[in-house]
Amino acid sequence: MIEQIRGGVCAPAGFLCGSASAGIKNPEATREDVAIILSEVKASVAATFTTNKVKAAPVLISMEHLAAGDVRAVVLNSGNANACTGAVGKKDARQMAAIVAEAHDLSPEQVLICSTGRIGVPLPMDRVEKGLKKIRLKDKGSLKCAKAIMTSDTYPKEISCRVETANGVFHIGGIAKGAGMIDPNMATMLCVITTDAVVPQGALQRALRASVEDSFNRITIDGDMSTNDTVIALANGASGVRPTQAELIEALNAVGQTLAREIVLDGEGVTKFVEIELSGAASASDARLAAEAIANSTLVKCAWAGGDPNWGRIMDALGYCGADLREDKVDIDYDDQALVRGGLVASTPWKKVRAVAAKKEFKISVRLGLGKFSHTVWTTDLTEEYVRLNLGE
Repeated sequence: MIEQIRGGVCAPAGFLCGSASAGIKNPEATREDVAIILSEVKASVAATFTTNKVKAAPVLISMEHLAAGDVRAVVLNSGNANACTGAVGKKDARQMAAIVAEAHDLSPEQVLICSTGRIGVPLPMDRVEKGLKKIRLKDKGSLKCAKAIMTSDTYPKEISCRVETANGVFHIGGIAKGAGMIDPNMATMLCVITTDAVVPQGALQRALRASVEDSFNRITIDGDMSTNDTVIALANGASGVRPTQAELIEALNAVGQTLAREIVLDGEGVTKFVEIELSGAASASDARLAAEAIANSTLVKCAWAGGDPNWGRIMDALGYCGADLREDKVDIDYDDQALVRGGLVASTPWKKVRAVAAKKEFKISVRLGLGKFSHTVWTTDLTEEYVRLNLGE
């Protein structure tokens, strides 16, 4: 049984966190923009990172530290992605880890680094160092950490759960940020998950990969993959409970899917949350291609923004995506309203389908009629507000 509780990343026993203001983006600002999450005892660690060939310095250094397999802490900042900053960026990422390590009796390799914000700008390390040294870790404050890593997010994203198993009770919690530059294979999103379950490193990595595939890899807002995407999981075993792999994945999904959904709901300029359920594909890759083509189509997303269930645009996206397709086998539903049958418009009154498209949340079911494979994506509309938010400074 999984029950939501309070506490975020500090709900599991043995985890501390804290945040402070470093004035990274604006030296005059008082908004908190640096955070630390720490396990008081040795922990197993797992992570997934962006597949973008342009990887930010914190991603590259975290990948190095992850390979050592002994991680106790994560340091995070907003306001600057430390991406496309060359050798200086790597030096700065290492320095962030070293600052945290020195303050908490760790080695730098025991610290992973997450950064988010503007690309191509060096970190103001004098201010970063002062901010990190102000942080005082406590067994509460997860929500403040979630706020500290926000960029264009409009609200912090946090969840924690109590998980009851046949072997006992353990806890799991997480924070995340993300609102724009969101596409499957993760995006401008950071997520840290903590648990007091006993999980060997290999099992944690396998479970996290499976969970990410069913959560953060199924969301898209604008089709742009970022340079900084990171999901980190720490398991310190403080509960003494050893969940089965299935129980662990279920718990990770409870956290990951909730946070992924919140990222989509908080997308830049978003007014619609749309679930694309693609089934009947000839292969798993075809199912994903087709679902993502619909979810990322600018034409389709603009139609949703106007409350228009323009099925022709969906058919067009299916036709060019590269998946096997027979036009005369395609069915499309908006919620429970039949829109297309056999590639032709159905007899459902248009006003009923349009009423679905006018809702803030709805599901589009597409059946290709060629096989048994399916894929689901959570996505959004595309509005004028998104354009305004991304005009630059």
